Amino acid sequence: MFLIQMFMGNAPHFRSLFTSILCFLSFPIGTSDPYVKFKIAGKEVFRSKTIHKNLNPVWDERVSLHVETLRDPLYVKVFDYDFGLQDDFMGSAYLYLESLEHQRSLLFLSFPTSFKSYCNTFLLNHLLPCLTKQLPVFHLYQSMRLSDVHRKAQLWRGIVSISLIEGRGLQPMDANGLSDPYVKFRMGYQKYKSKTIPKTLNPQWREQFDFHLYEEQGGYVDITVWDKDAGKKDDFMGRCTIDLSLLSKEHTHKLDLLLEEGEGVLVLLVTLTASAAVSISDLSINMLDDPHERHQITQRYSLWRSFHNLKDVGVVQVKVIRAEGLMAADVTGKSDPFCVVELSNDRLQTHTVYKNLNPEWNKVFTFNVKDIHSVLEVTVYDEDRDRSADFLGKVAIPLLNIQNGERKAYALKSKELTGPTKGVIFLEIDVIFNAVKAGLRTLIPIEQKYIEEEPRVSKQLLLRNFNRVRRCIMFLINTGCYINSCFEWDSPQRSICAFVLFVIVVWNFELYMIPLALLLPLVWNYILIASGKDTRQDVVSNTFDSERKGFMNKLYAIQDVCISVQNALDEVASYGERIKNTFNWTVPFLSWLAIVALGVATIIIYFIPLRYIVLVWGVNKFTKKLRDPYTIDNNELLDFLSRVPSDVQVVG
Repeated sequence: MFLIQMFMGNAPHFRSLFTSILCFLSFPIGTSDPYVKFKIAGKEVFRSKTIHKNLNPVWDERVSLHVETLRDPLYVKVFDYDFGLQDDFMGSAYLYLESLEHQRSLLFLSFPTSFKSYCNTFLLNHLLPCLTKQLPVFHLYQSMRLSDVHRKAQLWRGIVSISLIEGRGLQPMDANGLSDPYVKFRMGYQKYKSKTIPKTLNPQWREQFDFHLYEEQGGYVDITVWDKDAGKKDDFMGRCTIDLSLLSKEHTHKLDLLLEEGEGVLVLLVTLTASAAVSISDLSINMLDDPHERHQITQRYSLWRSFHNLKDVGVVQVKVIRAEGLMAADVTGKSDPFCVVELSNDRLQTHTVYKNLNPEWNKVFTFNVKDIHSVLEVTVYDEDRDRSADFLGKVAIPLLNIQNGERKAYALKSKELTGPTKGVIFLEIDVIFNAVKAGLRTLIPIEQKYIEEEPRVSKQLLLRNFNRVRRCIMFLINTGCYINSCFEWDSPQRSICAFVLFVIVVWNFELYMIPLALLLPLVWNYILIASGKDTRQDVVSNTFDSERKGFMNKLYAIQDVCISVQNALDEVASYGERIKNTFNWTVPFLSWLAIVALGVATIIIYFIPLRYIVLVWGVNKFTKKLRDPYTIDNNELLDFLSRVPSDVQVVG
């Protein structure tokens, strides 16, 4: 057994953990050379000696550890020593230090293994003297199965709104006596990272975000400050904690938090708001099917209540009915599917239907809508007892595209939503929202997700993004070519109309014409859509068709992308350096020429109204081809910059 003794030390920033390893429960078959590793906060803090050829090892070792916080669990891993080869993993378990009861003598910990069934449980005998401060249990969600993560984050009963205002007197970390600080926030599995403010000890962030509160009694928000160090590991600058149980609800608290293990102060605004924003029920219990309940909800989001609780934009109800023809994830040809419904940072989960490729869940999920532009994501997973859940399929549905009350079969897609996968899921969705609140919410920053995958380099993603940028650039180029064709008189009728329109608009120009001009393409495209000439689906289908190319074509396309990106970056950098070198007097003759040109332009614009200057320029452009049919068109500014050398071309 293990004997673990814990007590508070006299030092203010650590606790002592004494561990005595006495014996281990037996393994089922064979023989082993077991040893034990202990980790806290991802760092190995102790490794026992190896007991050779023994299924009932007695270590009889004792170690004293310094622990900064009781929130980090003790991670116990057992290995079988294998000389000359990689040691075999035999099992692991977490011991949450804060969950240990005082003076308790026996505790059994489960040892789940991922690929071998070496052991079942081991016995822990510990003695925990009185602690001076009770801290909350902090679970490491990333070590749990996905289904367990969502199951522990089903319903939340409040919102913690945090505004990161500023920092004062932070610790200098760079050689220049300054820092590049950013802040990390963590509450349970929810995380937020602020932007980096370069070269300052008094940063101004002015960022706002929300956390969900899952416990009635409150919780803790852990805050750490870091210095961004390009190419190296970021430097730690300090930490602090917010005890939410000490804050009153429905009130904004201004907090000046002193940083521990560092210098300076963080200024925050924290607001706790009680809410019942999410719910789960069976299909037989549906509030929107009740006419009285539906009428009340409709009145709640009517136009007459547009300025009451602006954050409450609407409500969405999702009925997860069933799925058909799912992918078989187990060796038995079956799956254990469950469904996760996500709206921004709200996540709800159905129960698991075991050994079934056509599961029926019949669950109703209700979310409050904070942003009508959010996308509802429904993902189907296969639950695995020993490993993380397997992905089976996903659908993403923008709230604005939902037809209320329509029961529809959605084809499941891949994780990136770029192609179909096996199976369909039947959903029925209702969205009720206030248009005024939704419009106002559009003008404030979008809510960031707490859990996001780390970006990875992907050749296919690079190719797709390049094609997207190329389509946008080609649209601008085609527009420019169309306008230039008017100057070239390729079509006399079109050029005459363009010239007359140009003269009329410039002569009568007023500021109100700018938004009016932007209205015209919106109205024109709406007319095309209403008449059935919608080209948006063609663009999407062309995008996916380009991604279904063969392997060799993709390689050549990626090579073209790299060359194009290389040339584009070179051209952009060259023009930027040429502008800089013009003002740096790299070529004195060109700099003097720029002085003369800018001086003449200043005098002309000062004495002649801009309207006349634009008219003269336009008339010259329209009539140049008529005056000299063989003239070569040019851009004087680009021609001037082409004479200025870039940094690469600078000689002597």
